[in-house]
Amino acid sequence: MITIEGVSKSFGSNKAVDTVSFQANDKEILVLLGTSGCGKTTTLKMINRLIEPDSGNIFIDGKNIRDQKPEELRKTIGFVMQHAGLFPHYTVAQNIAVVPNLLKWEKQKTEKRTLELLEKLHLTKDILSVFPHELSGGQQQRIGVARALITDTPVLLMDEPFGALDNITKSAIHNEFKNLDELKNKTTILVTHDVVEAFELGHRICLMDKGKVVQIGTPSEIIYHPINNFVKDFFASNRLMLEYKIAPIKLVESFLQKPLSLKAQQQLIKEANIWETLQILSTENVYNEDYEALLQAFNQYRKLQTV
Repeated sequence: MITIEGVSKSFGSNKAVDTVSFQANDKEILVLLGTSGCGKTTTLKMINRLIEPDSGNIFIDGKNIRDQKPEELRKTIGFVMQHAGLFPHYTVAQNIAVVPNLLKWEKQKTEKRTLELLEKLHLTKDILSVFPHELSGGQQQRIGVARALITDTPVLLMDEPFGALDNITKSAIHNEFKNLDELKNKTTILVTHDVVEAFELGHRICLMDKGKVVQIGTPSEIIYHPINNFVKDFFASNRLMLEYKIAPIKLVESFLQKPLSLKAQQQLIKEANIWETLQILSTENVYNEDYEALLQAFNQYRKLQTV
């Protein structure tokens, strides 16, 4: 869906992006991950022409973005920026309706779609008349997501969308975001420096360093088959937790020496990962032997992944 071919960008003597190439597949969330200054945000902003590349080409659905006017291109791309990026003198309703107004939607259509998104993002309609500064950080970020999703564009770009939130709020929004029906038909590129966020949200991860792509792969490929020591070291401090998060319970269960107790089985969510499952079991006071059995099964599972 989105193809980046040999794209470079310099600011003075600093080469922010150096001959970057990758592809974001149809209906996937591709995460651009790396430390500050690695070129991920510059790469993202070149896709909607907020920044123009010095060289290389970018294609969306096979069409070169240079062949479109920037303002027309941006109408077809949802964009969520850092700190929500809401207009401070617009109400929530006005902020969400920015692009529909540019597209000359009927008022009734905009209002109906706005209410649909508020419900999905667990917001109430009474906030439509308030201004951004009257909202919490989590509410502001949800409104930023609603504004980007309202016209249901095929492409969604997100620049550190949850970076300013505390961990509890961030976790709640992650869950809401992953479950949005709108994402299932979009190609999404998300920029973050948060390793855990990348693994929770991304179908694939593009790890960048010093303006270059170091490795692209699924979370499992990145963790269990790092291409070099930089990739291995980048995830080292979070590795065990990340392994818990990418190990699906339905696969780990097959390594159990005996079935879990009935009480434990009643608590399991088949789509959950081992991290989520252990949290459920610990909060539900399930027998310690079940908890330990799952840990042992997980250790057997992870040994096979690193072979």
